[in-house]
Amino acid sequence: MGLMDLTRPVPPDPYTLLPQVPSFTLTSTDVTEGAPIDPRFTVDGENLSPALSWSGFPEGTRSFVVNLFDPDAPTPAGYWHWTLVDVPASVTSLATGAATTTGPASLLALPDGAFQVASDGGTDGYEGAGPPPGDRAHRYVFAVHALDVEHLGVDSSASATAVAFNALFHTLARATLTATYARPGADA
Repeated sequence: MGLMDLTRPVPPDPYTLLPQVPSFTLTSTDVTEGAPIDPRFTVDGENLSPALSWSGFPEGTRSFVVNLFDPDAPTPAGYWHWTLVDVPASVTSLATGAATTTGPASLLALPDGAFQVASDGGTDGYEGAGPPPGDRAHRYVFAVHALDVEHLGVDSSASATAVAFNALFHTLARATLTATYARPGADA
């Protein structure tokens, strides 16, 4: 079977389609805004979750949701790669590998009380970038959502979309960091 032609329009930044909220700062020592993701943080490498650090979120923040979304996946709904829920407001960073649950690199070190829901691929925890071979580079949007509740009111059986939907109604501010990845040999 030959590769399908995946030529299609580029979807908008997913967060421009939601009600606008203030922003704050999200940085990483592992991922750079607008740059390709190091394969260590993809399904082609070690599938490690990258280090993330955030600051400048509003007073009144009671918890965070951290997620990773690919708006360029060839589906009508994009692709959720990672969703971490009920991160305490006192936590302002995650170490490299903190959400990695599979393989020899499993370093699961989530903040107390936080939990992950399955990715769209069924991975319990972080699922690194892995666009279809031969496809253009995809954007991977890491986001930290500052919420006005300590507990979102969902559990680990919730879908990533259900978490995003519920978080929307409690989001005080949102910080994003967008990087790219194409499978080796694919057109970038």
